[in-house]
Amino acid sequence: MSKPVPVPAGFIKSPEAIGAMRAAGWMLGQTLQILSAAAKPSMSGDELDIIARDTIRALGGEPAFLGFEKFPSTICLSRNDAIVHGLPTGQRLAAGDIIGIDCGVRLNGWNTDAAVTITIGQPSGVDTNLITATHKALVAGIQMVRPGVQLGEVQAAIQAVIEKLGYGLVRTLTGHGIGRSLHEAPGIPNYGTVGTGIRLEAGMVFCLEPMLTTGSGAVKTAADGWTIVASEGSHIRTAHQEHTILVTETGREVLSAQPGEII
Repeated sequence: MSKPVPVPAGFIKSPEAIGAMRAAGWMLGQTLQILSAAAKPSMSGDELDIIARDTIRALGGEPAFLGFEKFPSTICLSRNDAIVHGLPTGQRLAAGDIIGIDCGVRLNGWNTDAAVTITIGQPSGVDTNLITATHKALVAGIQMVRPGVQLGEVQAAIQAVIEKLGYGLVRTLTGHGIGRSLHEAPGIPNYGTVGTGIRLEAGMVFCLEPMLTTGSGAVKTAADGWTIVASEGSHIRTAHQEHTILVTETGREVLSAQPGEII
């Protein structure tokens, strides 16, 4: 077994930070549930973005994505072959779309980040199976989280589900640590090797986010400079799910869970 890699500075959060992130995560879960219910055919991406911004502020938080690295919106809205970082502006939802909604909430300077993939109108079997597989991969990773486990084991659990179910695994995008900044060390790929990586300790907070495609998993950046799309073309379907997770003394707590979500 290889030696665990050193713990990055700031990876273990104080009780005060955890309290703020727990509250921000609750706001985020509420927001994603509202957005999922609101998303309908003919709705514009801008309308959905406004709902997200207004909901977060009404709950007492701040939109964490807005202005982060000059990102101009409250949510990322990624449709069909777009897997992450889609700009909501200029998009209009249509029946048959599969969409990823990625959002973040900041409270007292502490961030949380989560994403959900849903369908618009009657879902196809292809999209339903893809979303189910992405959820299974995320849950497999989450269930491995507890003190003493190395991150490589968490990553390997996610990878095993994706490969067993036959989907394309996006290797160039990763989960990440989170705290004062939305993206902190360490990067957490959706593939890994048992017996490698940081050994988890209570107080660590990070984001797991499996990203799957019906193609090879290869991606590229679209002409807008933000949206990441499947390299093979618009016929490829994609899905992305994410949660912010706290390592507790006995296991884990999903800070960004939606009300009633089964994990």
